[in-house]
Amino acid sequence: MDMDAFYASVEQSDHPEYKNKPVIIGASPGHRGVVAACSYEARRFGVHSAMPISHAYSRCKDGIYLPVRMNRYQEVSRQIMAAFNDFTPDVIQISVDEAFLNMTGTEKLFGTPEETAYKIKARIKKDTDLNISVGIAHNKFLAKLASEYKKPNGLYIVQKGKEIEFIDSLKLGDLWGLGKKTLERLENINISTPKDLRKMDQSQLEELLGRSSGDFLYKISRGIDPGMYTGEIKNRSVSNEITFREDTKDSEVLKLTLLELSYQVMFRVLENEERGRTVQLKLRYSDFKTITVRETHNFPISSAEELFNIAGKLLHRKWKKSEEIRLIGLGLSSLENINTPGQIDLFEDDYKKNIKLEKVALAIRKKGNKMIKASLLDRNRP
Repeated sequence: MDMDAFYASVEQSDHPEYKNKPVIIGASPGHRGVVAACSYEARRFGVHSAMPISHAYSRCKDGIYLPVRMNRYQEVSRQIMAAFNDFTPDVIQISVDEAFLNMTGTEKLFGTPEETAYKIKARIKKDTDLNISVGIAHNKFLAKLASEYKKPNGLYIVQKGKEIEFIDSLKLGDLWGLGKKTLERLENINISTPKDLRKMDQSQLEELLGRSSGDFLYKISRGIDPGMYTGEIKNRSVSNEITFREDTKDSEVLKLTLLELSYQVMFRVLENEERGRTVQLKLRYSDFKTITVRETHNFPISSAEELFNIAGKLLHRKWKKSEEIRLIGLGLSSLENINTPGQIDLFEDDYKKNIKLEKVALAIRKKGNKMIKASLLDRNRP
């Protein structure tokens, strides 16, 4: 199950006056930043996600430009996932707008796979006023590809025995999991279609691209599930990033931005009653060179102040202070339930006290009140 242009569709549903118009989610025209998502109407102008907002505006000056409302999208996502769970207990959510549903054994309840798909589509439309595309197959990889095949508002079934026929109807770049660099390497050895890829045996692919990549390509060219989703995502992450209006090497600006990101990330983690162990810092310099650094801890991180402290050390370690920064991002992964048993601390440290304060702040924010650190009230920064 894959929602169609999810962020933009939510905005069009919440604001009927936006329907059938090009909606672009992300930065505002005239500001630095990129397109986070866009409607199908905007895509007709050549706008796509991750495109610099200036490029999007040059192609679509009459578009409706809106900020990201992640809390609203998550709220709708929870509605959608709740509906899925009414059809099967075996749901694997892989993003805010996408999930695998194992419908094995539900035929007597809901009918054929096609009948069931139409029932789920009708339920989502009724609950959220949104369209969803469905792919049906006997494995997750093919179902994922099939969900993209007839978008938007599509439904496609890959019949058993016709996997190769379906794979060959796709472009090489349509095979899920193939990145730009891999496609370039394949082109360099005259592989431009799934059929070309299938002519290479597994040992040849492994020799050219490495063992894991070769095995992956061998399987997907034959419609074999490479085992990407065998259960809940093992290392789901929560992250936020900020693109500055002007490149900066002001350490105070970077410090305040990291503090803001720490609270944004931790509030999202606490809302899901989780904590994490791996902190990831992302830096993009003025020349677009991007670096990321990760640090995994033996102890769980469940306070924004603790996350901020670790992120600050990573910044100090990696940032060359002579270089201006265009974008900074912060993420927390290796997530676990906040009640997962662990080593008990004999004394309560300051971070544990902060957790209690942050939970109270989160509860206040949920009631519609904005509550932030006093130091973040100083908006004299990019």
